[in-house]
Amino acid sequence: MLNELLNTGVSSWVLLPLLLVGMLAGFVDTLAGGGGMLTVPALMLVLPPDAALATNKLQGSFGTLSATWYFVRRGQIRFRKLLPGIVACALGAAAGAAVVQWLPPDLLRKVLPLLLATVALLFIFMPSLGTMEREARLPYAHFVGGALFPLGFYDGFLGPGTGSFLMLALIALRGYTLQNATIEAKAYNATTNLMSLFVFLAGGRVIWLVGLTMAVGQLLGARLAAGLIISKGNRLIRPAVITMSLLMSGYLAYRFWF
Repeated sequence: MLNELLNTGVSSWVLLPLLLVGMLAGFVDTLAGGGGMLTVPALMLVLPPDAALATNKLQGSFGTLSATWYFVRRGQIRFRKLLPGIVACALGAAAGAAVVQWLPPDLLRKVLPLLLATVALLFIFMPSLGTMEREARLPYAHFVGGALFPLGFYDGFLGPGTGSFLMLALIALRGYTLQNATIEAKAYNATTNLMSLFVFLAGGRVIWLVGLTMAVGQLLGARLAAGLIISKGNRLIRPAVITMSLLMSGYLAYRFWF
């Protein structure tokens, strides 16, 4: 009866496992990025590929928005200061989502595992990376156009690892600590997720019951991880980033190379 009323085509018994996957993904994604590595395969098991990707953006947006709002309420994020970067991410994501409909992203898919492995190796072999605040290499205005717009474009165009790339850019180019980079990256990632979601909504492929079920899990997982980021800081984030970057690299290499 529930399936008929909501026209999902998904049996109600799969909703609880999807809720749990969403919770784990929200926790992991808030700490280090890479939640989509859990949610996309789970959604692919029960939905057609286009509906799975569209629904993934719906549930993922709840996680990044929840974490962002948590940090805003605790004074860790000031939207007025970040507004130029948020606008750049939104414009970049919209452009990427538009371009992906015309250009094949195969080349980027093949390079992506190497990029994520590089993120992990940088944190492994540069132990001091992100441990203390350093002088910015780029002023914020240049960072907006030179890093945030391209990363917004990337998330709209392809997406995996966006949170990790945002963190690394903030550390390398703005001199942030890993903790501060993780917090600010959430605001930008929430923006790119929302903009990509709007594009998918226009296509009418979002499966609302499934997406909202997983969104509840995302909210719970993201809230737990956001509290740990503030209390534990670099001690927790660093190994999480290394682990998730290596796992994403291996998963995407298997998926796109073989």
